[in-house]
Amino acid sequence: MKKPILHIALLLLTSFSALAQMQPFALQDVKLTGGPFKNAQDVDMRYILALNPDKLLAPYLIDAGLPLKAPRYGNWESSGLDGHIGGHYLSALALLYASTGDAELKKRLDYMIDQLAQCQAKNGNGYVGGIPQGKVFWERIHKGDIDGSSFGLNNTWVPLYNIHKLFAGLRDAYEYAGNQQAKQVLIGLGDWFIELIKPLSDDQIQQVLRTEHGGINETFADLYILTKDRKYLETAQRISHRALLNPLLAKEDKLTGLHANTQIPKVIGFEKIATLTGKSDWSEAAQYFWRNVSQTRSVAFGGNSVREHFNPTTDFSQVLRSNQGPETCNSFNMLRLSKALFLDKNDVSYVDFYERTLYNHILSSQHPSTGGFVYFTPIRPNHYRVYSQPETSMWCCVGSGLENHTKYGELIYSHTANDLFVNLFIPSTVNWSGKKVKLTQRTEFPYQNQSELIVETTKPQEFSLHIRYPKWAEKLAILVNGNVQPVNGKPANYVAIRRKWKSGDKVTVQFKTSTQLEYLPDGSNWAAFVNGPIVLAAKTSTADLKGLFADDSRMGHETKGKLYPITNAYALVGDPATYLKGLKPASRLRFNLDTLTLQPFYEVHDARYQMYFQTFSKSAYDEQKARLKQQEAEALALEARTVDKVNCGEQQPEVDHQYKGEKSDSGYDDEQFWRRTRSFIAYQLQNKNRAGKYIDIELVESGKLDTMSFLINDKPAEILSNEGKMIRLKADSQDVLLLKIMARAGTSTPRFHQIRLVTQ
Repeated sequence: MKKPILHIALLLLTSFSALAQMQPFALQDVKLTGGPFKNAQDVDMRYILALNPDKLLAPYLIDAGLPLKAPRYGNWESSGLDGHIGGHYLSALALLYASTGDAELKKRLDYMIDQLAQCQAKNGNGYVGGIPQGKVFWERIHKGDIDGSSFGLNNTWVPLYNIHKLFAGLRDAYEYAGNQQAKQVLIGLGDWFIELIKPLSDDQIQQVLRTEHGGINETFADLYILTKDRKYLETAQRISHRALLNPLLAKEDKLTGLHANTQIPKVIGFEKIATLTGKSDWSEAAQYFWRNVSQTRSVAFGGNSVREHFNPTTDFSQVLRSNQGPETCNSFNMLRLSKALFLDKNDVSYVDFYERTLYNHILSSQHPSTGGFVYFTPIRPNHYRVYSQPETSMWCCVGSGLENHTKYGELIYSHTANDLFVNLFIPSTVNWSGKKVKLTQRTEFPYQNQSELIVETTKPQEFSLHIRYPKWAEKLAILVNGNVQPVNGKPANYVAIRRKWKSGDKVTVQFKTSTQLEYLPDGSNWAAFVNGPIVLAAKTSTADLKGLFADDSRMGHETKGKLYPITNAYALVGDPATYLKGLKPASRLRFNLDTLTLQPFYEVHDARYQMYFQTFSKSAYDEQKARLKQQEAEALALEARTVDKVNCGEQQPEVDHQYKGEKSDSGYDDEQFWRRTRSFIAYQLQNKNRAGKYIDIELVESGKLDTMSFLINDKPAEILSNEGKMIRLKADSQDVLLLKIMARAGTSTPRFHQIRLVTQ
């Protein structure tokens, strides 16, 4: 009698460098089957279907001179960024169609592409866009008439950023949904753009690129992939922003003070261009940027920035104080960069960051029942977030939010020619058509520290199944058909099981997690509780959630409720060894901490919350509390008498206040943003209830009045005082105040830091 041949599972810790090139699965091949991500996808579909395609198309029809079928949306869609949501919507429809196969999504996508094609045909030169007065604007650029700042190009709000959304949406409509017409519109738009910039010198192009332009270089790299025509790859390199690229090539950190989401898409483009050209230094620059942002500029949930800008790596105090914490768009793009680098470099550390950000920022940025999207996620203790609504909110984070929850299947699994990789523990199935293998993952992670993988195959076949060993996992155990296997090695890699697989084979992955304190990167005494990859937070109050669901106002994405004193926040006091001892398990991923209940942050909604806690010895606590109480009282008193304010040189505050200007520049020095001009700058202030009596203008340095003059609502302003770095003007008693600052006789004004409309 012959002895049966035993197929022994071989478990190895595999170095990624020895593996073949990693490939993603198509979204069509991966299906979510349950859990919070499936809920987020379903809720997102309802939000997507609540939007009216004809309203989103309106800016394009207006620009092409075609009759409207519905009026355009309000909010950002009719105040300068007209059409940007339409581009995101194309991507969201294509991605969600690929993920679900829903016929209504495909119907809407095909309809929108057809309408855009008609706009392109009417324009007659390949152009299609929703930018206000687009034809006039682009003609000025074509002629070399360029006056740009970080967000305004010829006094037009980020036009290249805007049109990049259309480029990306057309690409996704073809790539993910197979719409051939989208490919043709995309090529026509790309050819128009190449002709547009042909007369410009390299210096002029770099001047244009000073203004936020999204990932326009990436989309031209994509056009090269689609067509193999080198003119697109050459253009992609030509429109790569050297002011960011050159310091990254030199491994120099010049990021502090820069508008964060302006930079991340550029770097995605650098990385893609590197993969197509062999420019290894460009890829190294992208890796340097990723390490800098993910390791030194990101908070526990993966987000970065304060008031949309990179804060100093040595001081996160602004992030802690502000109601404008990390922006969701930043994490949307950091995940895209992490995915690209993971696929290129075969380094699992990119997945570690991807997972942390996916669970804690992206998942938490959507309301689990209404589907509303979050712009800012403050880490200020006892504050809250604002959620969008389909008819009122057209912010950038609505656009990226529409996409965020359509593509959760993009990196749960990956593969090489002969191996299958399990990267994330999310209930789902994957169809590996190349091997005629289906893998089903059953898990309740993070509420249960286990995942089961069931193999289905048409015939027994040999390949390696690689299971990610997360850096946070403790005591990883793997069972194959119930038999415990030895696992040797360290976290932050893969365990490879090589065997001849047959249908019904089951792999069980088990591990433990523990709760740790994770401090802010600046070395301060603020820490968050993190269990495995899950950031924990506590609901603290439901009081004064003003503007919880956004209206259609220009700044509806910002919280309007009271800022509660940070000195009243919960703190951890005692010896460091005792901080975690007060945490008592209550139920599934819930822990009691004194009177608080900590739970996954992505579960915390419709409430104020605390995520970060100060840690003190008893003596340090008493001393610090007295000092901070005075500082906090002064700051809150200033806010209480403030009716409106503009942070000069910061992108969103200036956009929110209808900034206009000529011959103006802005910057960031000595931890202060600023703007100055050799001609004029103007802002629109909202004087609610006509309560504002004075306009205080704070300078970076003392300024002489003979270098500038001021108008309020087109009338000379009365200057009440000029002391040190502060100028006080008498406010007009109107609902809206247009403040115009003009330079005298061609001289440059001083640098303006902040403008406040105050009651006293």
